[in-house]
Amino acid sequence: MEALGGNGAFWGWNIPEIRSKKKPFSSNSKPSDSTAEVTAGGGYRFPLKQAVTAASLALTGDTIAQLSDRWRKQKQSLSSSSDTNKDIMSRIIADHDWLRALRMVSYGFLLYGPGSYAWYKCLDQCLPQQTPQNLILKVLLNQIVLGPCVIAVVFAWNNLWLGKLSELPNKYQKDALPTLFYGFRFWIPVSVLNFWVVPLQTRVAFMSTASIFWNFYLSSTMSK
Repeated sequence: MEALGGNGAFWGWNIPEIRSKKKPFSSNSKPSDSTAEVTAGGGYRFPLKQAVTAASLALTGDTIAQLSDRWRKQKQSLSSSSDTNKDIMSRIIADHDWLRALRMVSYGFLLYGPGSYAWYKCLDQCLPQQTPQNLILKVLLNQIVLGPCVIAVVFAWNNLWLGKLSELPNKYQKDALPTLFYGFRFWIPVSVLNFWVVPLQTRVAFMSTASIFWNFYLSSTMSK
């Protein structure tokens, strides 16, 4: 499915600079629109907006993939049964895998949203100029660094929830590289648009939205 930046930034958690001059505490201070502050931990900030966006779009993509897959299977068996379309739709909704949906939501909120936002922020800090060379380098790094990391983490996250961590090496060997190479055809053009025209604050939302179409496409093609 951000380099770990300056001022101690790690995955969107920003450690403020320590200054010798003390400032009085202000009770009127507010967190920024894209972060939620955790003051008890020394002022760390979590990219809440990006995390919620990624979780919401992960849920949307998983819901579309589940519904389309079950609809296709039910339509194939319709010719051999007396069920109506209404009966099929009722079963499709009743059979929704909510645990799978929760896995994807938690992955988007805890891992993909904060992690990808930190990655995009780091790329912008390391390659700030909007030149063709920097654009190509960002896209290349996105495919050879972020792409494998996302696939490795989402496979591990799913197997962890399913209690099948012992099967993870076989999962990587069987599905990781084919998924990565197959995704290059989709994600390289999307990454070009992402780094060329999309602002940093909305890149997680843009890539998560693209994931909706990717999950639907992958589900449809793999079941043929």
